[in-house]
Amino acid sequence: MKRTDVTKEDNSLQHIAIIMDGNGRWAKKKGLPRSVGHKKGAETVKEITRAAGEMGIKYLTLYAFSTENWQRPPEEVETLMGLLREYLKSDLKELQDNGVRIVFIGERSMLPADIAEAMRKLENETADNQKMTLCIALSYGSRQEIVHAAQRIAVLAKRGDIAPEDIDAKMFAGLLYTKDIPDPDLVIRTSGEQRVSNYLLWQIAYAEFYFSDVLWPDFDRKCLEEIIENFNARERRYGKV
Repeated sequence: MKRTDVTKEDNSLQHIAIIMDGNGRWAKKKGLPRSVGHKKGAETVKEITRAAGEMGIKYLTLYAFSTENWQRPPEEVETLMGLLREYLKSDLKELQDNGVRIVFIGERSMLPADIAEAMRKLENETADNQKMTLCIALSYGSRQEIVHAAQRIAVLAKRGDIAPEDIDAKMFAGLLYTKDIPDPDLVIRTSGEQRVSNYLLWQIAYAEFYFSDVLWPDFDRKCLEEIIENFNARERRYGKV
């Protein structure tokens, strides 16, 4: 298969954000339990992370579990938490071997204590890796993130640490969960749905979008390469002529 090289100079693509959608529908189409779809989707996470790193992508952000997902049936949530525990325990060696730094964004207080601790440990153990940053949005909701940043600004203003005129977009962005990560250049959603589902609302202001009909468990390197080729053919003007 032809290798796709992606660098900062290649239409400025350095950060891809993906809404991984379609695990349940994939399983339903095959007459399987939804849990099987989630397990297959977890395998796709590994494949796409590996492919993105090989293709020169510096940042990959994956929407793994939203704050709204807590409202799913308890047995499905437990399946997802079990898969997360397995991922956190088993993937350190591959992350290290491939120079991947992992970070998590979201409301950690909503997660089981053992998972939150495993996340912290994995972040610390991969902190010095520099080839690629894998950002996993877990128990994440963008509106909550924005409200949290606004609350922090209010506290700073109340203490007298900042004046109203000090508040600007750069300051606000620096208080988001993604403060150390550049904004996405490209947002991909799988499964044919065409909405952003409370995902990185501030950060995707000038991102390009691609909606793929492929269900996430069937999404592979070839799909990613084709989308990147589509991105590279676009003209990004950032509001300019």
